[in-house]
Amino acid sequence: MASRIHSLDKQSGSLLNRMLIFALPIMAMNILQLLFNAADMVVVGRFSGSEALAAVGATGSLINLIVNLFMGLSVGTSVIVAQDYGADKPDAISRSVHTSIAVSAISGVIVMVAGLALCEPLLEYMGTPEDIIDLSVLYTRIYFIGLPASMVYNFGAAILRAIGDSRRPMYYLTITGIVNVILNVFFVVVLHMSVKGVAWATVISQYLAVLLIMLCLFRSDGAIRLRPHLMRIDRHKLKDIVKIGLPAGLQGLLFSISNVLIQSAINSFGSVMVAASAAARNVEGFVSTAMNAYYNAAITFTGQSMGARRYDEIDAIAKVCAVLIFATWILLGGATLVFGRSLLGFYTSNPEVIELGMLHMKIMMAAYFACGTMSVFPGLTRAMGYSMLPMLCTLIGACLMRIVWLATVFTWYPTVIVLFMCYPVTWSLAALGQVGSFFYARRQVRRRAILESGLAEGAT
Repeated sequence: MASRIHSLDKQSGSLLNRMLIFALPIMAMNILQLLFNAADMVVVGRFSGSEALAAVGATGSLINLIVNLFMGLSVGTSVIVAQDYGADKPDAISRSVHTSIAVSAISGVIVMVAGLALCEPLLEYMGTPEDIIDLSVLYTRIYFIGLPASMVYNFGAAILRAIGDSRRPMYYLTITGIVNVILNVFFVVVLHMSVKGVAWATVISQYLAVLLIMLCLFRSDGAIRLRPHLMRIDRHKLKDIVKIGLPAGLQGLLFSISNVLIQSAINSFGSVMVAASAAARNVEGFVSTAMNAYYNAAITFTGQSMGARRYDEIDAIAKVCAVLIFATWILLGGATLVFGRSLLGFYTSNPEVIELGMLHMKIMMAAYFACGTMSVFPGLTRAMGYSMLPMLCTLIGACLMRIVWLATVFTWYPTVIVLFMCYPVTWSLAALGQVGSFFYARRQVRRRAILESGLAEGAT
């Protein structure tokens, strides 16, 4: 059986406490990642100017567009390994682990090649301002060299989280993040490499991260241990992972397409607006990253409950998720608005950039509870085995409606405020759909449980 030394004891303490114990290391890990990313932008913005800051900020939507399809497969890994772990099936866990790592390595190479080939024409298509396009292309091309490492790391971290171990990925990210910050300062401040320095610092830290996660899996006890001679793609496990992960990846891809279109609209307002939006999104990320931790908790706890056939726990998990989303929105969202100007001041001293960034954050934070609901509830639904529903809700409620908004409302009233309003409106629509999908999946699971119970009684 997979080692329980680092995994979460699913039976001790209240559900809220257990989910927090699991989610807090992920939250800390994600916040550390944001701090390290923020350090990238602070260093380049302070020491290389607002154009360099805008150049890095303009690439985020494009990178996510190319990466998210394959990253979604790691969600399938989390769900399948969690279900196998809950059902106490060590052989199935081992096959899932080796299949996942093999798939991640292949996917990483594919994404790297696609990114290197497509980044320049796509950035041009997005209308990236002429004064930053060359720097944006340079940053993106270097960044994609690190994608194979990033892909394998994310799948490896998904395996650890699936058995309840959210601490070791946090430790590894802390180490590599510190290295990233040191290299940022050295490359940008000492060697004056500007955007190129930030990109290479990121690539080096990504390969250090994958080295640490692979050593962890090689040295692990039990079913999650990675053995080179077992490294192959199991057809049945791949099918299970793709069944859950592909819709999640398509959701991320479609979401990224809508964000690329919004980024194109932001680009139309010039490099100052691009810099303001990039800095504001970086600050807002501290709220969204907490929501992401609850998403991972929802997948792991629901997946393990499904594997152990403890279907009655699912409602309680959903209620805890809703409470955590609301509390995070009030506490972190409120703090973001209170300290927003000071936080933006770390990125730039340009008052116009700071004012536009505050406008961005005020509009976003007003409806961030909906964003959290839209982000977290798909974890519950996917862990129950229904991955298409969340994808369709995101496709219609967020992606399609954003395109409609840009083509109609923003075209009629092409202002910054109307553009930013696109987010809360579509978050709210998608959130309603995700909650409805959860209730549908839960009802189906209950029916299945009743049927299984009736068959068991009939057999006796």
